[in-house]
Amino acid sequence: MQTVIAGPERDWLIRAKEYILAGEVVAFHTETVYGLGADARNDKAVRRIFALKGRPADNPLIAHVHADYEIKRLVDEFPAYAEKLRRAFLPGPLTLVCPSTGKVSGFVSCGLNTLAIRVPSSPVAQAFLREVNLPIVAPSANLSGHVSPVTAQHVFQDFEGKIPLILDGGVCEGGIESTVLDCTGPVPRILRAGLVTREMIADVAGACEVYSFRSGEKPKSPGLAYRHYVPHCKTASFSAEELSDAVALYRKEEQEGGKPCFLCENGLVKQLAGYAVLDLGENAEQMAHRLYLHLHTAEEIATLLIAVLPRPQEGGVMDGVLNRLTRACGGGHGV
Repeated sequence: MQTVIAGPERDWLIRAKEYILAGEVVAFHTETVYGLGADARNDKAVRRIFALKGRPADNPLIAHVHADYEIKRLVDEFPAYAEKLRRAFLPGPLTLVCPSTGKVSGFVSCGLNTLAIRVPSSPVAQAFLREVNLPIVAPSANLSGHVSPVTAQHVFQDFEGKIPLILDGGVCEGGIESTVLDCTGPVPRILRAGLVTREMIADVAGACEVYSFRSGEKPKSPGLAYRHYVPHCKTASFSAEELSDAVALYRKEEQEGGKPCFLCENGLVKQLAGYAVLDLGENAEQMAHRLYLHLHTAEEIATLLIAVLPRPQEGGVMDGVLNRLTRACGGGHGV
């Protein structure tokens, strides 16, 4: 199979719809990361996504729809606070998990009586979703566990010859996956942190809790139970207070003939002058945008990526950044 990277011109959107209706898989740009899309109603197509990614069978998928699609067609209940959140944040990087049975393939939610729904704001995603006009399940378009893709070329590297089409929209602006919000209870609960923060949700819904995943539980959302976002090089992580230990590991790797590289916030770049450094940026939004780009770059230039974790901030987008960074590089020193 030849894999084509194409823009969202009308002819390619028509071609994308034909592939989807034939049970094929099409990758497409969103504002967060590229998605690997298939018809949410088609058992065979949904199972193909799991097979292509090597995705664990208990890791639920998210259904994507266009801005004018009636979400309530896909759920059994849609609480009043979910409607407020829909009006405030959608289209955008927020996924709502609601009670739902029998509306899409049973493989989408891995046996749970819920469905995760997202309305991406990317013009490319909207054009594609309007063309197909049906719910499209779309996990990140990478092999399971690998760094999420934020360019069409990242997708191509993992799926060349395995999917027919990648709809290119350039670099994804958000850079990390959507916030996933459990809307099955009286108060919304964040299952996966992202660009729509707890504070933003609470301002609209009146309250917002944060779910804590416990070992042995069945995952209610993507990104909970497994290590993710891992580059194809050795990794280690240190706190900013452990910078001298991080430097010692860098020098050790260099002495052994390797090519180490630091990944850190902008405030530490000057302290690491003379070393190979990937600059995450000055604030949480910049770090979210650059994180996966830098993890992919590290695969190309380094044998060891040493992450110096950003100094913790209370809430906000930094929750999502630290979640991805520690999953990618480990919460301890690693290697």
